[in-house]
Amino acid sequence: MKRLLLAALLCLCPIACSVAQTASAAADETEIRAAIKAQTEAWNHADIPAFMQAYEDSPDTTFIGATLGKGYQPIRERYLRNYTTPEQMGKLTFNDLDIRLLPSGCGKSEIALVTGRFHLDRTAHGEAKKDDGIFSLVWRKGPHGWKIILDHTS
Repeated sequence: MKRLLLAALLCLCPIACSVAQTASAAADETEIRAAIKAQTEAWNHADIPAFMQAYEDSPDTTFIGATLGKGYQPIRERYLRNYTTPEQMGKLTFNDLDIRLLPSGCGKSEIALVTGRFHLDRTAHGEAKKDDGIFSLVWRKGPHGWKIILDHTS
């Protein structure tokens, strides 16, 4: 009887794990989408410190654009130096977001890949300018939630 019960429980473990993964993945995706929404709102209010809250505060955090930047503080300083006014920052929108959670165990993901497009309407140096591009982000789930550890924007 005990063996039969043990066998039945072992058969149910993959089902339980699958249900846990689905629920956890939905919560993780919701958290990442909320962080991206908060980033957009911060940008559109010309609030770079709030925008940077989505990035992991680490010397290993990396930004790849026209050049490669490494470290939370240097990335933050670059944003503050390049976007000194609300007109330079403009209005940001993201679209075509694709969030892929990479499973690391039953019901858990600690890494996510996010790709999408950005659109920026702004007035820089007195002239209207529109910027469009694509990005890929690597997010890591840590003690402070999901944070960007690598940003490749072009």
